[in-house]
Amino acid sequence: MKIKTYEEFLKANEESKRLLSLRVDSKTDEKREILICGGTGCHSSKSEEILEIFNSEISKLNIGDKVAAKVTGCFGFCEKGPIVKIFPDDVFYVEVKPEDVNEILTSHIINNIKVERLLYVLPATENRVEQQHDIPFYKKQMRIALRNCGLINPEDIMEYIANDGYLALAKCLNEVSREDIIKTIKESGLRGRGGAGFPTGIKWEGAAKEVNSEKYIVCNADEGDPGAFMDRSILEGDPNTILEAMAIAGYATGANHGYIYIRAEYPLAIHRLSIAIKQAEEIGLLGTNILGSEFSFSIDIKYGAGAFVCGEETALLNSIEGKRGEPTSKPPFPAQKGLFGKPTVINNVETLANVCQIILKGPDWFSSIGTEKSKGTKVFALAGKVNNVGLVEVPMGTTLREIIYDIGGGIKDGKEFLAVQTGGPSGGCLTKAELDVPIDYESLMASGSMMGSGGMIIMDEDNCMVDIAKFYMEFCVEESCGKCTPCRIGNVRMLEILERITKGEGVMEDIDNLLELGETIKDTALCGLGQTSPNPILSTIKNFHDEYVEHIKEHKCRAGKCKAMQKYVITDKCIGCTKCARNCPVTCIEGEVKTKHKIDQEKCIKCGACYDCCAFKAIVKE
Repeated sequence: MKIKTYEEFLKANEESKRLLSLRVDSKTDEKREILICGGTGCHSSKSEEILEIFNSEISKLNIGDKVAAKVTGCFGFCEKGPIVKIFPDDVFYVEVKPEDVNEILTSHIINNIKVERLLYVLPATENRVEQQHDIPFYKKQMRIALRNCGLINPEDIMEYIANDGYLALAKCLNEVSREDIIKTIKESGLRGRGGAGFPTGIKWEGAAKEVNSEKYIVCNADEGDPGAFMDRSILEGDPNTILEAMAIAGYATGANHGYIYIRAEYPLAIHRLSIAIKQAEEIGLLGTNILGSEFSFSIDIKYGAGAFVCGEETALLNSIEGKRGEPTSKPPFPAQKGLFGKPTVINNVETLANVCQIILKGPDWFSSIGTEKSKGTKVFALAGKVNNVGLVEVPMGTTLREIIYDIGGGIKDGKEFLAVQTGGPSGGCLTKAELDVPIDYESLMASGSMMGSGGMIIMDEDNCMVDIAKFYMEFCVEESCGKCTPCRIGNVRMLEILERITKGEGVMEDIDNLLELGETIKDTALCGLGQTSPNPILSTIKNFHDEYVEHIKEHKCRAGKCKAMQKYVITDKCIGCTKCARNCPVTCIEGEVKTKHKIDQEKCIKCGACYDCCAFKAIVKE
């Protein structure tokens, strides 16, 4: 089916809604839908197999007239996947296994008896809840960028259209001027969700003002922050919203071609993007003379090789052109001279995921959400030592405490909260003192961190903050493009100092040297990635200065993470069973049977094998 005009699109929109009319919150509907999470996390937990078994069992039980099973995008609650939701009952099953499928069908679908053991258990009361909105993980969330994830089949464009997909593009081509589109985005207050938070409307306006017959729209899907998976989940769960937003940006700025730059390590996202592009072209929503207008727009996918620096916009453009992925000096900015020397708009995935809703609901709606200078919502990948690992979307201004404790369910195993890293390798580590800091661009910067793309890694009392700083600096050194001296050499010097400190060889002067080097690199590095690379070190020195002093003066790592400072000692509890000696890979434990053993500290490699295998807890870490 090819949709050739605006009127035909409106009819297709209504028809697709009619065909999917079972998706209403009504208990009277005879037919149900089984929605199975198809994100990468649940894929790794056999959700594909679960879908296959559902379809097979539905056929065997001859209940195809009562129920249909289909894949959706990520529900966000990754800690409890695979997730299966029964619609329209709104019953939310967690940690579903392939062997649970038959019971769900026979009990819930055929006999209308919910499978209680698969419902979410409230940690505080041990009560089970059956509906998604009653689960604390979802209560404070507001899904705009993630609105279709967990709702629609990402491989069926008609389901996207049934949920008003491509309606924003259709309206733009027929009812809204290019100038008014840009005005709407500016008035909404939408800022870039990929890093520094530059106003999206101003970026579009800059490109639109350039007089050039050739312009480009680029989607930055090169999500490289450790622990981050926001963009991947949007592309896997709702790829068409990115295609539609790119087309709107192209129409508003005068561009006719777009590129999605995505890392090759995202095969599922690439697969679903490819399907979405093909379907949009077949139906007439991408290509030439879209919906009978004079506007044409096409999109290609470009694979990245996993270089972190290619998340920086000028390095990304160089990579698309087939050049080495290195940043270039600005100005000129990409909006003036970007891809192939032409005016180019670069937005990341989450930024684009907000565009269609802003067009449909208006700038006032979007700007009413969030804070004065940070409008709308923000998606975070909540990871680390938190109970509810997953993807969350909250209004700007929500506090760290609300995200970590109300949504995230607090720290694993009842441990003490130590720090939260926001903004990825370019961000900072914040402490208990910042738990009530509202999440917005200015507040995080003032606290010594940054928004970044949205990674949020939680650390507990078992983490060593000096070791954490070293981990991030190792990452930055490994991922540096090497073009500018401050990043290429300065970061290596900082890493060398951290390595000395974690080996117990540091001196107090090292702290001052780290501070001086960090500030110098921030002021002189070529690109934003280099300029922000010292942030984890600077923030940990500021907030965890005592840990640095302990490492240097007392040669002590309170968390026991710095192996060079660890010392395993056999106490008087030892009964001489010889198990520790038999498990030692370097034979550094001596002692006769039924006599106390001793560790040769010079030979010990601090592997912890003896500590782990001792059944009498006779070995301690000092």
